[in-house]
Amino acid sequence: MARRHRATVGLLVASLPLWLAGAAPHDLPPARVFIASDSTAQDYKPEKYPLSGWGSMLRCAFGPEVTIANHAMAGRSTKSFMAEGRLDAIARDLKPGDTLLIQFGHNDANQAKPERYAPIPEYEANLKRFIAVARAAKAQPVLLTPVTRRVFKDGHVIPSFPTYSDAAKRVAAEEQVPLIDLAALSERWIDQLGLDGSRVYYLHYAKGEGLPGYTDAVDDDTHFSELGARRIADLVANGLVQTHLPIARHILKDRPALTRTTPAGGPSCAG
Repeated sequence: MARRHRATVGLLVASLPLWLAGAAPHDLPPARVFIASDSTAQDYKPEKYPLSGWGSMLRCAFGPEVTIANHAMAGRSTKSFMAEGRLDAIARDLKPGDTLLIQFGHNDANQAKPERYAPIPEYEANLKRFIAVARAAKAQPVLLTPVTRRVFKDGHVIPSFPTYSDAAKRVAAEEQVPLIDLAALSERWIDQLGLDGSRVYYLHYAKGEGLPGYTDAVDDDTHFSELGARRIADLVANGLVQTHLPIARHILKDRPALTRTTPAGGPSCAG
């Protein structure tokens, strides 16, 4: 009876997904994650530090078998990203089994810049174009609502782009695409931290403190410091786990690099 019990347990463990069964990263097949987004997710050169994007830090959520192709670029909306051929560049490289993360809204909402501005109907149509590109390559699209800005009123965070978040949710539902509600996740996190507690996660430095990227003082409640980018990447990683997509099994259970409390001076994945 004991032998039969041990055999049954062994079969159960063997049937678990590798990431739940405690498999080492090298036991998992290679995987690729593409990011289409804006400055909040962008990779930055060392001379821009402490300015950091969550796309850079998302690498710390995965084992070495995962490659992240971060196409995020500052100032881009769904409209300008496509107009500049950036979606076409992704399409040329996407392969079956890849994952495409799509997060826009900050620049789509900018009516002062017509080359960026995408009213809601256009924004929805553009998101559907991103989804179609992924599906044509037999890749998996994932929509993300736009990450929050740090703007408080009466002690609470004001939703940054609610109409664009709602539009992304509608498209996800219509197209039956997984969605990470990064707007809600980040708003909740920043709201819990409060006005003072959340300051360190954005770009707030006195003159000479934000070197090398900022020689003068800076107060920026849109873009992230190193620590802020790490925490947002952790929210994205948690969101991907909840999708139960194949890429989820590649996400590390323990991600100390994304929850560290002191800066590493760059996008290091050391805990």
